[in-house]
Amino acid sequence: MSQRFRAPNTLRDRSALLGVTPPPSGRSSPFDQSSYQPSGHRYADDLENQNDEALEGLSAKVKLLKDITIGIGSEVRESTIQLSQMNDAFTETGGILAGTFRRMNNMAERQGCRWLWYIVFLILVFWFFIIVWWFRR
Repeated sequence: MSQRFRAPNTLRDRSALLGVTPPPSGRSSPFDQSSYQPSGHRYADDLENQNDEALEGLSAKVKLLKDITIGIGSEVRESTIQLSQMNDAFTETGGILAGTFRRMNNMAERQGCRWLWYIVFLILVFWFFIIVWWFRR
């Protein structure tokens, strides 16, 4: 029970597992021996650089999405405030119209049927002006 499982050395050898590494990327000169690294290390460095570049691109996209989301949130808050103000204005206007209609009904009750004739007369006058305007066009 106290024995540990140990993988054979062939499983620990990276070159044996991955096979042949790809050719060098050409970033360093073959004549420069001071920065010489075995090709497996160069391939790993290239992959690491590609991962870093992809990570930077993803970070930029995440930042852009965050900015867009913040903009949407502020737009929603502003729209909510404007809708609330419009609701208040419509409520106030409804109250004013209800009061006007009530006063108009009181006036109609006091004057009897004369207000109906005034309305019919105004409709005929507006109709006449609309017909004249239509034929003059």
